[in-house]
Amino acid sequence: MTTTGQAHAVLGHPVRRKEDIRFIQGRGRYLDDIVLPRMAYLALVRSPHAHARIRSIRTDAAKAIPGVLAVITGEDLEELGLAWMPTLAGDKQMVLAVGKVLFQYQEVAAVVGETREAAVDGAQAVEVDYDPLPVVVDPFRALEPDAPVLREDREQKTNHIWHWEVGDREATEEALRRSDVVIRERIRFQRVHPAPLEPCGCIADFDRITGRLTLYVTSQAPHAYRTLLALVTKLPEHMIRVISPDIGGGFGNKVAVYPGYVCAVVASMMLGRPVKWVETRTENLTSTSFARDYHMMVELGATREGKVTALRVKTIADHGAFDASANPSRFPAGLFSICTGSYDFPVAFAEVDAVYTNKAPGGISYRCSFRVTEASYLIERAMDILADELGMDPAELRRRNFIPPEKFPYRSALGWTYDSGNYIAALDRALALIGYEELRREQEERRRRGELMGIGISSYTEIVGAGPSHTFDIAGLKMFDSCEIRVHPTGKILARFGTRHQGQGHETTYAQIVAHELGVSVEDVLVEEGDTDTAPYGLGTYASRSTPTAGAAAAMCARRIREKARKIAAHLLEAAEEDIVWEEGRFIVRGVPGKSVTFPQVAFAAYTNPPPGMEPGLEAVYYYDPPNLTFPFGTYVCVVDIDKGTGQVKVRRFVGVDDCGTVINPMIVEGQIHGGLTEGFAIAFMQEIAYDENGNCLSSNFTEYLIPTAVETPRWELDRTVTPSPHHPLGAKGVGESANVGSPAAFVNAVVDALSHMGVRHIDMPITPWKIWKILREHGITE
Repeated sequence: MTTTGQAHAVLGHPVRRKEDIRFIQGRGRYLDDIVLPRMAYLALVRSPHAHARIRSIRTDAAKAIPGVLAVITGEDLEELGLAWMPTLAGDKQMVLAVGKVLFQYQEVAAVVGETREAAVDGAQAVEVDYDPLPVVVDPFRALEPDAPVLREDREQKTNHIWHWEVGDREATEEALRRSDVVIRERIRFQRVHPAPLEPCGCIADFDRITGRLTLYVTSQAPHAYRTLLALVTKLPEHMIRVISPDIGGGFGNKVAVYPGYVCAVVASMMLGRPVKWVETRTENLTSTSFARDYHMMVELGATREGKVTALRVKTIADHGAFDASANPSRFPAGLFSICTGSYDFPVAFAEVDAVYTNKAPGGISYRCSFRVTEASYLIERAMDILADELGMDPAELRRRNFIPPEKFPYRSALGWTYDSGNYIAALDRALALIGYEELRREQEERRRRGELMGIGISSYTEIVGAGPSHTFDIAGLKMFDSCEIRVHPTGKILARFGTRHQGQGHETTYAQIVAHELGVSVEDVLVEEGDTDTAPYGLGTYASRSTPTAGAAAAMCARRIREKARKIAAHLLEAAEEDIVWEEGRFIVRGVPGKSVTFPQVAFAAYTNPPPGMEPGLEAVYYYDPPNLTFPFGTYVCVVDIDKGTGQVKVRRFVGVDDCGTVINPMIVEGQIHGGLTEGFAIAFMQEIAYDENGNCLSSNFTEYLIPTAVETPRWELDRTVTPSPHHPLGAKGVGESANVGSPAAFVNAVVDALSHMGVRHIDMPITPWKIWKILREHGITE
């Protein structure tokens, strides 16, 4: 054990990740590593059409293949009342298609085999007769009166799903009318996919003797899965155990419940055997939850001096065939209303309309808190367009419009109360690190030589930590989170959480928080998550909520332990409880420094010598309901050079200054930012889930949906400021998604800046060399 002084130094230090030992040595236990006795395998039959009636499904040939155990169709599920399942967004989704299919790769039938190969052979032998129907892939076309109605199961015979708005429509209209300058731009955030290293999968193991179902699943929210499974299957919730083993990345892709999970459960109950389903890479990219796909029209008003006066945003959200997004119930467009960003807008108004199309369902929060990435991208692009319109430096425009530090807590025009911030400090730090003024002079010189160089700035504000129960729930479940701490007689600690990591470093971060609060070593704290039989109820890990919610629960739970320990210490030291103080990881009699006991000594007494009348033991549970969300922020500055002959963009430098409040482990924070920046880089320049006019997915593998390697990825230069959250027990805010939220605008702003002297005002992502080359050719720059 370390000394108490070392124990107290754990918070804010780069403690090496406890979990890396097994991950680096290849000893993680992932879903497909699990093999159970008598386990069978499931494969899915998927539609080749984006929209078609199903005339018939013939299964005889599949059933005749050696090793095939069963074939399940939508009609079979209808008899069980499981043909449809509820989505987290309040819609419903076909488990296996009945009547017609609504997107390419939709699940049509399930085949179970003794082996994975037998199941796949069986799936290929299922014969489905389709009658193709007109396809709608454009959400604007889907809203036209003569567009085919895709969801015939709904009472509303339209492809419009819902309308949501926030802000003051009339005041915004009036402010825009009176503004000296109004910029208008149509901005699209393309459909992208989280593409985690490990695809989705599960093993359903139904025990016919006990009537209990155990589901091993790649889930970011195991407790919510158990509740939803109970509601869908009608199995009693206490007869369901959900276990999430190590998960190879989630990024929002593993929050939703997928048809393959329901099929595996049904197959296990039918056969009385464990049934495993693990999707392929193509299945992951084409049928599990996508992200973004927002078509945004922004109007931003300002004075001629560059002071913003109003913001109005109208958005069409393409949700595909089913609205299966994972947004809080009261926010169908997620937290998109953070789109006023870091700026002090007097008035604003935002509205979103959701639309069905013949594409895969979803609308998840890919490494962001429910549509915050779209919002941040929108406002940071709009500010650059306004700067161009005014002929003003984009850094100076931001500086004039930032919410000043003295205004926090700050109530935005769209209703959010920001907890704390110092945006000017982050901007100034980033500009100083990159040498902004010198770069601007260099840019002028290069332009005179006919070279293309751009500088892009993005000063983002995120909104994380979902969420306070007074406004946040998913499918009715309030979005608190939890921690349970058990202190053993020797002072060693077991801490359990309702979250589930996917590689974020929870085992180390949570251990640091508990060790800090109880004055013990990080090595003396074992962290467990992911098993609903042992972990306290929680809403899981996504939307950068782990440290703001479960991390806070850990601190509060440890403090609850410490309060009981103080009573025991008073008993041991024969002093009054009010005379016991906690210093340097030990209990001391006030004014008598030599009279003290350590936390392990108190822990031993809790089991061997508790005060008379006190319940023995040293355990506590804490369910943390945050009073507000937290608002991390930062500034990114990107420098690019463009090759005039090919349109290739080279990111020369990228400086990031993030502020996530109190830092628990700077090494883990830096790693999270590296990952987020790399994902932002990929979205800006490489990635899109694209469809042709017939609804065929053109991005079904990693040769079409590109993943950046170390070769393409720029070098990241990082720094930080620290502005603690006033309501979090430790002042922490969360950081897992900040870089992915803030960086796309920095990349795009840099590219547009390089071309702005040619009159270029906006380019939609992904910014490929082909797009740049076409622009250069139109301007006679290249041939």
